[in-house]
Amino acid sequence: MYTVKFNFEQKGLAPIVLDNIEDGQSLLEVALKNDIELHHNCGGVCACSTCHLYIEKGADLVEELSDKEEDFIDRAVNPKLSSRLGCQCLLNEGDGEIEVTLPDQTQFLGE
Repeated sequence: MYTVKFNFEQKGLAPIVLDNIEDGQSLLEVALKNDIELHHNCGGVCACSTCHLYIEKGADLVEELSDKEEDFIDRAVNPKLSSRLGCQCLLNEGDGEIEVTLPDQTQFLGE
C-alpha cells in the first residue's frame, strides 16, 4: 500500500495525505477517487497535458516516462524536470511514499 501526499500550488489549498492506496492505479485515478481536482481533458489516455503534475518524492515508484508522455509534457504549462502526467504515473507493485505537487489549475478555467 502507498501513502500519497498531494501538495498544491494554488493558494489556500492545504496538502492532502492519503494512506492505504493500492498499487496499479494512476495518480490521476487516486486524485479523482479522493475528490482532488486534477484536470484530465482527454479522459486520461495521454492525449493532452492537463493532468500535468510534479513528482517531488518517489518518482522511482511509478512507471517510467515514455516518449509519448515526454512529448505531451513539453506542451504543459511550466514543465520541470520532475514533470509527469498523472494519467501515466501508475503505481508500481509494492508500497512506498509518493509526494506530488499539482500546478495551479485556475489558469485553465477559461479553456
